[in-house]
Amino acid sequence: MQKPDSLIFDMDGTLWDAVDTYTTSWNLTFEKLAIDRVINRTELLGLIGMEGSKLTKAILPDFEDNIAQGIYMDVNETRRQILPQSGGNMYEGVIDGLKLLATKYKVFVLSNCAVGIIPLFIAWANIGDYVTDYIAYGENNMPKNYNMHLLIEKHGLKAPVYVGDTQGDAEQTRLAGIPFIFVSYGFGKTNDYEHKFNDFPSLTSYYMGL
Repeated sequence: MQKPDSLIFDMDGTLWDAVDTYTTSWNLTFEKLAIDRVINRTELLGLIGMEGSKLTKAILPDFEDNIAQGIYMDVNETRRQILPQSGGNMYEGVIDGLKLLATKYKVFVLSNCAVGIIPLFIAWANIGDYVTDYIAYGENNMPKNYNMHLLIEKHGLKAPVYVGDTQGDAEQTRLAGIPFIFVSYGFGKTNDYEHKFNDFPSLTSYYMGL
């Protein structure tokens, strides 16, 4: 594997854990729309990282697709409203690590979230100075492998890697034809990776040492 020129990071389960905020956004929306449904952290945890269309089918199987999508849009609007206050828990070493890594690599964030969530995350974590660019599934409803290529082409990346925490991340990275770096502290499991790190400081140390 050649030395990378850029690190593209997944967000949820890789840089932070905002599942409690996401859970609240669903339940506030259910309450507002008088839907007899409550979702808990454990249930949502198993769905983190899914594309929006698949997520709504999993959470709202009894609703027509267009109705479910409307509810999901409402959830995301609620999420955008509450996220600046409630935020999430940054994983140990992420902020300091990104600050260091950005001195040596172009740093990107690519997530299957809705429009507007990544910039709120970046603002909440105060990491805007370290992130070159970002893209979310909600911007074009395209899978991660497609959006990886958008970033690669836009920024002329020669040797990017994708850093994520799930089997789905691994599969999408393979489809994009770039190396997958697995962080084991996140929400998922996989044995399909070029490198594995059990914490963010280890990842930072490795890439700063290349």
